[in-house]
Amino acid sequence: MATLELTGRILFLCDDPEQVERQLGGVDLTEATAGTLRDDVSTDEITPMSVLTRFDERLGRFPYLGFRTRGRNPIAPDAIRAGGFCVTVAGNRYGKGSSREHSPLAEYHAGIRLVIAKSFERIYRQNADNLGLFTSTDFGLIERIRRGEPIDIDELVASRDSLSASILRSGGLLRYGARHMRKIETAKSPADHAPRTLAQKILERHALRTEGTGASLAPGAGVFVRADWRFIHEYYTGMATHMLHATFGKPLSLHQPDSILAFEDHLSYSHKSELHIRNGLLPDVRELSAAHRQFAQDYALTNHGYLSETGSGNDEGSEGISHAMMAERYALPGQLIVGTDSHTPHSGALGCVAFGVGTTDMANAFVTGAVRMTVPQSLRVDFNGSIPPGVTAKDLVLHLLAEPAIRAGAGVGKVFEFAGSAMPLLTTDERTTLTNMTAELGGFTGIVAPDAQTVRFLKERRGIDFVIEPWMRSDAGATYADVIEIDCTRITPMLAAPGDPGNGVALRDLAERPHVDIAYGGSCTAGKREDFDHYHEVLAWAAARGMRVPADVKLYLQFGTSDVRDYCAERGYLDAFERVGAILLQPSCGACANCGPGSSTDAGDVTISAINRNFPGRSGPGQVWLASPPTVAASALAGHIASFAELQAQYA
Repeated sequence: MATLELTGRILFLCDDPEQVERQLGGVDLTEATAGTLRDDVSTDEITPMSVLTRFDERLGRFPYLGFRTRGRNPIAPDAIRAGGFCVTVAGNRYGKGSSREHSPLAEYHAGIRLVIAKSFERIYRQNADNLGLFTSTDFGLIERIRRGEPIDIDELVASRDSLSASILRSGGLLRYGARHMRKIETAKSPADHAPRTLAQKILERHALRTEGTGASLAPGAGVFVRADWRFIHEYYTGMATHMLHATFGKPLSLHQPDSILAFEDHLSYSHKSELHIRNGLLPDVRELSAAHRQFAQDYALTNHGYLSETGSGNDEGSEGISHAMMAERYALPGQLIVGTDSHTPHSGALGCVAFGVGTTDMANAFVTGAVRMTVPQSLRVDFNGSIPPGVTAKDLVLHLLAEPAIRAGAGVGKVFEFAGSAMPLLTTDERTTLTNMTAELGGFTGIVAPDAQTVRFLKERRGIDFVIEPWMRSDAGATYADVIEIDCTRITPMLAAPGDPGNGVALRDLAERPHVDIAYGGSCTAGKREDFDHYHEVLAWAAARGMRVPADVKLYLQFGTSDVRDYCAERGYLDAFERVGAILLQPSCGACANCGPGSSTDAGDVTISAINRNFPGRSGPGQVWLASPPTVAASALAGHIASFAELQAQYA
């Protein structure tokens, strides 16, 4: 029987930074002496943005570099290798946030072979499986490892689905695929007529059979599915190319390359990023871009790239952020879409199943056409009642994120089906805010059944006369893990306090209003047309009164796509933006990914931002409050956190 030999040390990611430092200094702790473990350790903390330009063994220098607890970052480069650690132990929801496979890869290259946590986020755990890094929720293993006892691999994978177990026994996904994915065929649709959710129906229409997977689409089963669209961006293309050429040689035979899309959307403003300039990362950025473009060129892939080859001058920025462009130009109801980014669920607003995967999953999908997934349960969220004036979809999702059940992990790995009487009141742009932030909710994806709003969106944006088919809805009596009822009439403008998107607080309940140094409106979540309608409503009101953003505040507005920029120009929005002193930026992920203007540069900076997550270090070293587009614009003008209604009352 194969065993995992764990002869190194055990690292406890403690809530107390001094306990972490003691371990790095050579002291071995036990579960009892470690004290409280840090919950919600994000992939932004395991591998912060500053190390993502590496995609090989060099990552082994940097695991946990961004790990922050009680205001301190106790883990320095090379500390994990030098400490001889082979096991990491943490609390709940380990690996939340970004889909970056850099995180488990950094751990693996540093010598970590097993991560034990109370619970794991879906993408992180799947990425770890694909690399051959073991994960477990069994804390009973800790004392056995301390005694030097080898752990049977069969025991480590016993609680996992059969596909995950087989992948781990094979040493990772690519090795598994070489052995078990020589024959791939379309799975037969189930014969029964039991009520189904929309997500179930879409998965059934895309299910595949391989040598190692059966026909079951029961929740928890490991399966492969066919994707209508697969997309990748520049942070992952070099890594995927490296993996594929090392495994299969060159040239590759890609499966249906006309359904593969490439985006350069993250780094087009890195030449104006204090982080990238200070750390000397611009040569690495150019290396990532070169690898990305070469892959797209070698295999004749559609690449949505920079507006300027130099990344400077008036045409700096990108054609658009991948998620926003997928919804604007590609996604259709009933499709299945995968991308190398946790916010891929964005397109679920159009009635498709869209989810994020890691680099190895995408590399495998490029050559086989098969995408690995674990069949999820569905959780329905009914937003009911009228939506009060001044409340946006961002406020709805921040309210949902603060729900105790969601904070405790009730949504982890599930399909969030957004429904209820308020849903027809939300445009498709607003719905994408809900499905996009399924990533923050911990979900597998988010979905909204297509309706008249969807048909209108497709006609206006693409000139498509789309006809919704009768099956494109959930059946009455379909099974849900839970149903959450939200009364929209009770929701007011929301915030998420620094540190986690789940730190929700109603703005009206915030007694002390922090001064704002930076206000940022942009990203895939908040750089869409309707988001700019919200920015303009506030800023045009201010411009008409001769108001400007205070001199000690910087307001950045960054378009999500070039289509959004052109929309704003056509509607005459740019005049009001410029009159109040807003700094306009071309499309890019930008400050959301700590890759451009709008990121903080000092730990004392306070930012109010319309982006989707505010994990430590996510958008610079400062404190980031999350808010809706109108609240961001109003706070920039007020110089402190304020709603638009409060700003209007102040100048009535």
